[in-house]
Amino acid sequence: MRTKNRVASRERRRRVLRQTKGYWGRKKNVFRHANNQLQKGLVYAYIHRRRKKRDFRRLWIIRINAAARMHGLSYSEFMHRLKQAGIMLNRKMLADLAVTQPQAFAALVEQVKAA
Repeated sequence: MRTKNRVASRERRRRVLRQTKGYWGRKKNVFRHANNQLQKGLVYAYIHRRRKKRDFRRLWIIRINAAARMHGLSYSEFMHRLKQAGIMLNRKMLADLAVTQPQAFAALVEQVKAA
Protein backbone atom coordinates (compact mmCIF):
# COMPACT_ATOMS: atom_id res chain seq x y z
CA MET A 1 0.00 0.00 0.00
CA ARG A 2 1.31 3.45 -0.92
CA THR A 3 1.59 6.08 1.76
CA LYS A 4 0.73 9.66 1.02
CA ASN A 5 2.81 12.46 2.43
CA ARG A 6 2.76 16.21 2.31
CA VAL A 7 5.75 17.95 3.72
CA ALA A 8 4.30 19.75 6.74
CA SER A 9 6.56 22.81 6.62
CA ARG A 10 5.84 23.42 2.93
CA GLU A 11 2.12 23.00 3.49
CA ARG A 12 2.19 25.42 6.42
CA ARG A 13 3.99 28.02 4.31
CA ARG A 14 1.58 27.56 1.42
CA ARG A 15 -1.38 27.98 3.78
CA VAL A 16 0.04 31.24 5.15
CA LEU A 17 0.78 32.57 1.66
CA ARG A 18 -2.73 31.67 0.49
CA GLN A 19 -4.21 33.61 3.41
CA THR A 20 -2.10 36.69 2.69
CA LYS A 21 -3.09 36.84 -0.96
CA GLY A 22 -4.01 40.43 -1.77
CA TYR A 23 -1.61 42.02 0.71
CA TRP A 24 0.78 44.67 -0.58
CA GLY A 25 4.48 44.17 -1.30
CA ARG A 26 6.52 41.48 0.43
CA LYS A 27 3.68 40.79 2.84
CA LYS A 28 2.04 38.57 0.23
CA ASN A 29 4.93 36.48 -1.09
CA VAL A 30 7.81 36.36 1.41
CA PHE A 31 6.93 33.85 4.12
CA ARG A 32 8.56 35.67 7.03
CA HIS A 33 6.83 38.97 6.28
CA ALA A 34 3.59 37.26 5.32
CA ASN A 35 3.52 35.25 8.54
CA ASN A 36 4.08 38.35 10.68
CA GLN A 37 1.39 40.26 8.83
CA LEU A 38 -1.07 37.38 9.03
CA GLN A 39 -0.62 37.09 12.80
CA LYS A 40 -1.12 40.82 13.18
CA GLY A 41 -4.16 40.72 10.92
CA LEU A 42 -5.75 37.92 12.94
CA VAL A 43 -5.22 39.90 16.15
CA TYR A 44 -6.83 42.97 14.57
CA ALA A 45 -9.75 40.85 13.37
CA TYR A 46 -10.30 39.48 16.87
CA ILE A 47 -10.15 42.94 18.45
CA HIS A 48 -12.41 44.57 15.88
CA ARG A 49 -15.10 41.89 16.06
CA ARG A 50 -15.63 43.10 19.61
CA ARG A 51 -15.06 46.74 18.74
CA LYS A 52 -17.82 46.63 16.10
CA LYS A 53 -20.44 46.06 18.78
CA ARG A 54 -19.29 49.16 20.70
CA ASP A 55 -19.19 51.26 17.54
CA PHE A 56 -22.74 50.36 16.55
CA ARG A 57 -24.07 51.09 20.02
CA ARG A 58 -22.39 54.52 19.90
CA LEU A 59 -23.93 55.19 16.48
CA TRP A 60 -27.41 54.24 17.70
CA ILE A 61 -27.08 56.51 20.74
CA ILE A 62 -25.95 59.43 18.55
CA ARG A 63 -28.92 58.95 16.23
CA ILE A 64 -31.44 58.67 19.07
CA ASN A 65 -29.98 61.76 20.75
CA ALA A 66 -30.21 63.81 17.55
CA ALA A 67 -33.82 62.76 16.95
CA ALA A 68 -34.83 63.31 20.58
CA ARG A 69 -33.29 66.80 20.65
CA MET A 70 -35.36 67.74 17.59
CA HIS A 71 -38.38 67.14 19.85
CA GLY A 72 -37.00 68.98 22.88
CA LEU A 73 -35.60 66.10 24.92
CA SER A 74 -32.04 65.03 25.65
CA TYR A 75 -31.00 61.42 25.12
CA SER A 76 -30.82 60.56 28.81
CA GLU A 77 -34.15 62.22 29.55
CA PHE A 78 -35.79 60.42 26.61
CA MET A 79 -34.46 57.02 27.68
CA HIS A 80 -35.49 57.59 31.30
CA ARG A 81 -39.02 58.58 30.35
CA LEU A 82 -39.19 55.67 27.91
CA LYS A 83 -38.52 53.25 30.77
CA GLN A 84 -41.02 55.05 33.01
CA ALA A 85 -43.67 54.73 30.30
CA GLY A 86 -42.98 51.00 30.12
CA ILE A 87 -41.97 51.04 26.47
CA MET A 88 -39.41 48.30 25.92
CA LEU A 89 -37.57 49.13 22.71
CA ASN A 90 -33.84 48.60 22.31
CA ARG A 91 -31.47 51.25 20.98
CA LYS A 92 -31.11 49.55 17.60
CA MET A 93 -34.86 49.73 16.95
CA LEU A 94 -35.14 53.28 18.28
CA ALA A 95 -32.31 54.46 16.02
CA ASP A 96 -33.90 52.72 13.04
CA LEU A 97 -37.22 54.41 13.79
CA ALA A 98 -35.52 57.79 14.14
CA VAL A 99 -33.82 57.48 10.75
CA THR A 100 -36.37 55.66 8.59
CA GLN A 101 -39.71 56.70 10.14
CA PRO A 102 -39.50 60.13 11.77
CA GLN A 103 -43.29 60.36 12.18
CA ALA A 104 -43.37 57.15 14.20
CA PHE A 105 -40.50 58.40 16.34
CA ALA A 106 -42.33 61.70 16.87
CA ALA A 107 -45.43 59.78 17.99
CA LEU A 108 -43.25 57.82 20.38
CA VAL A 109 -41.80 61.04 21.80
CA GLU A 110 -45.30 62.45 22.33
CA GLN A 111 -46.33 59.25 24.09
CA VAL A 112 -43.24 59.48 26.31
CA LYS A 113 -43.86 63.16 27.11
CA ALA A 114 -47.46 62.38 28.11
CA ALA A 115 -46.41 59.61 30.51
